[in-house]
Amino acid sequence: MTFSPFARGHLAMLLFSFLVAGSFSFGTRIAHLMEPAAMMAVRFVISGILVGALAHFTVGFRRIHWRAPWRYILLGGLFAIYFALMFEGLKTAAPVSASAVFTLTPIMSAGFGFLFLGQITTRWMWLSLLIGGIGALWVIFGGSLAAIARFDIGRGEMIYFIGCIAHAAYTPLVRKLNRGEPTVVFTFGMIVAAAIILGAIGAPDLASTQWAALPTYFWGGLFYLAVCASAMTFMLLQYASLQLPSANVMAYTYLTPSWVILWELYITKATPDIGVLIGVFATIVALFMLLRR
Repeated sequence: MTFSPFARGHLAMLLFSFLVAGSFSFGTRIAHLMEPAAMMAVRFVISGILVGALAHFTVGFRRIHWRAPWRYILLGGLFAIYFALMFEGLKTAAPVSASAVFTLTPIMSAGFGFLFLGQITTRWMWLSLLIGGIGALWVIFGGSLAAIARFDIGRGEMIYFIGCIAHAAYTPLVRKLNRGEPTVVFTFGMIVAAAIILGAIGAPDLASTQWAALPTYFWGGLFYLAVCASAMTFMLLQYASLQLPSANVMAYTYLTPSWVILWELYITKATPDIGVLIGVFATIVALFMLLRR
């Protein structure tokens, strides 16, 4: 069966949303074991080795791929901000509520898509983004009208929201800054830049970490983050960003809370409150509205 580039872009984002959801469940369980910048530096080094090897043995590296290296620094810097703040937020935020914060990125991505690319968001898309945003806020506030009235939002969620702004800007910038480089090479350049930035910030913590004392599950979680939730998702996001409008790419973030609930159900056997499920349902409705062509 042959899929069009448009369809392959959607399939890429479907897998992307599933793998990203796992990072919330695993990330929450290891976030307190190391400072975010240091942990993400290690994560990006591992991802860089894997993606770099893949690029070398497939498309290869050419001098022309490294034109305007500031592009990789900018994109790597945005992702460094996103991941560092994500894991700082996951120290206190619950996996499902943090993933709901992530679903606010399509609204911001649509705004950045207009700013950077002149992409026009239709009334239908704005309606779907609004429904998804309301559903996300409902989950973030735990389905409690009283919490909404008090604007009782956790510190972790607020920190992570700032990181999501950087993520939303990243998506349209990929399309704007890519000059025909293969996806895997472009991804490698961004990962290397992010690893250098995070390594410089987290150098003191990297030096003082008692590596032998870290539990086994930390390495398992870090491996998932580096391979599945980094190397694979970066390439999926890069590919989809070149095939789909920014708002459509980020629409798949609306699936993240649903995937996180399934991840948590598998790991802890815990089910969310019915109020939270209402908000999750709203995000799924928003996804299908955004995917309507």
